[in-house]
Amino acid sequence: MKYEGAIYRPPSEADSLILQVAVGCSHNKCTFCPSYKDKRFRIKTWEEIKEDIDDAARYGRGIEKVFLADGDALIIPQQRLMQIMHYLKEKLPGLRRIGIYANAKGILKKDVDRLRELKEAGLGIVYLGVESGDQVILDRVHKGTTVGKLVRAGKMVKEAGILLSVTVLLGLGGKARSREHAIATGRILSEMDPEYVGALSLIVVPGTPIHDEIARGDLVLPDPFELIEELGLMIAHTDMHGLFFSNHASNYLPVKARLPEDKETTLRQINAVLAQRDLRMLRPDYSRAL
Repeated sequence: MKYEGAIYRPPSEADSLILQVAVGCSHNKCTFCPSYKDKRFRIKTWEEIKEDIDDAARYGRGIEKVFLADGDALIIPQQRLMQIMHYLKEKLPGLRRIGIYANAKGILKKDVDRLRELKEAGLGIVYLGVESGDQVILDRVHKGTTVGKLVRAGKMVKEAGILLSVTVLLGLGGKARSREHAIATGRILSEMDPEYVGALSLIVVPGTPIHDEIARGDLVLPDPFELIEELGLMIAHTDMHGLFFSNHASNYLPVKARLPEDKETTLRQINAVLAQRDLRMLRPDYSRAL
């Protein structure tokens, strides 16, 4: 496989073949994100993609899942995406599922019928970075979309019968908007009703604009227990039917809850940690990572 630059994939795609069909991110302006800064966005040529698929078919064994990288590969025009997926199924007979990163713009450029076409061609899951349901925060971090567009995009994916996995970022509103962030994010998750939610905690990387905000004192991050309070408030305001995870390496407190069944039990667990405020109950900072 011929990769350009660093390659990123969701934790749940750890055992997937990573096929880089686009380079970088078409938006690439989010103030918190250090990824893809060394790349200029482009869609790879069919010749490049075909060569990688041929190599996978020649040297790979038992490939069941493929993840299409980079940052928002769903923005690739429909005809090319269909060509990629049909060729993958032709060359990898054991293929069960194709996954892809997307943003709201890329989803909304299509319609439900086109998304259904992709599902029939093998697209099984879409990973959508929501980050926050608070428009004030989305604007401040230059997300380049609106709450309404995010909701519409998520609902389109679900209407097409494709699994929807959403990412949100604890701490993104800082101390000042922690409560607004948690409640608004719970509400947008309730509207979207995704099958999966992954809550990550903001880890600030030097060189990003949000790092400069913090250095100037314009943004003050919540402390570990304030992040856990934010997590609890978010779950309390989330009414969905799916799995809610905070077991990413960036988080202080791993949570895995099936909602709505585990909601009250999970909130009791979070409140028990908050009542003791014992740092020994949390993941130590040295083991937290992006």
